[in-house]
Amino acid sequence: MDTFYPEKNISEKKESVKVKNISALAIILFGLFIGSLFVDFAQLMTGSGFSRSIVKQYNLLQTGGKVWVAYDEPKVNVQVVTDSTCTECDPSEALVWLRRVMPTIEASPIESTSDTGKSLIERFSIVSLPALIFSENVTNTDFYTQASSLFTIESGKYFFDMGKIGLPVGKYLKLPEVRDDDITSGPKDAKVKIIEFSDFQCTYCKTFQSDLNTVLKEYAGKVFFVYKHLPLSLHLQANNAALAVSCADEQGKFQVYADNLFARQDEWGKTTGTQKFKDYSWRFGLDGRAFAKCLDTKKYQEQVDADKAEAGKFFITGTPGTFINGTFLSGAVGRDVLKQVIDAELAK
Repeated sequence: MDTFYPEKNISEKKESVKVKNISALAIILFGLFIGSLFVDFAQLMTGSGFSRSIVKQYNLLQTGGKVWVAYDEPKVNVQVVTDSTCTECDPSEALVWLRRVMPTIEASPIESTSDTGKSLIERFSIVSLPALIFSENVTNTDFYTQASSLFTIESGKYFFDMGKIGLPVGKYLKLPEVRDDDITSGPKDAKVKIIEFSDFQCTYCKTFQSDLNTVLKEYAGKVFFVYKHLPLSLHLQANNAALAVSCADEQGKFQVYADNLFARQDEWGKTTGTQKFKDYSWRFGLDGRAFAKCLDTKKYQEQVDADKAEAGKFFITGTPGTFINGTFLSGAVGRDVLKQVIDAELAK
């Protein structure tokens, strides 16, 4: 005969429920594990994706004809300020280059005419398109560690100066400033403004200047011309030549003196110092003594340096570099190209 002990029966019931619960949990966990394995297997067999466990195990996975690679660097968002109506502003080339050194970027196009685009252009004083503004995660990449000097930081945004690494400019948003001390010719209110950065010791500039002078005569009264100095460091007499031309311009003899320097480029280019430039001054009715003083004191060095600094802001590193209104022409383009751009601007 069994004896009934209430407390013992309650304890046994609790233990029985506990065992049942643990067993049920074990069954659920086992089912989930088996299900996970099944999902992993099914996804790999069908090429439909990967489970979290598989992704953690492998750095290289292939499915659906694509290879998925794991990176240690974070995902970086980049806003690409561009102009969809400008063919040359297509950022594809720049993004291809960037993804070679920073493969985790995700790009979002921003129209320069949108409110967001205008805000970014103003915030970072952007002068050309396309322009790239990165999220703060870029600071955690190897690329940023090596190229931090190319970024401008503002309110958690990182503007990358593409021009500093030589990537082509698609479109300039503004033109170089025309200062009161610039060398100019033609009516200031002309519909077409030509701004040239040049080096008197540059052989390409010599060829280009001849064509440009012809075009300027043909479009006399329709074009405002501005000459800016960009003496390159590899040309040892270029800076002296720039100073000499400015001294000649002071006496109203820029064109004749400049033409002489290009014509005799091989002659004075082999000299040192400034004596040859002083000798030339007497040939064109200049006050030689005033010219020599101007040259010896480097009166216009600040102007030359300002032109060089401005060229840097517009990523101009070679000569000649020429703006015709908003169009930039790099190198010694011919007369036909010059006339084509001028005619297009006049027709607007």
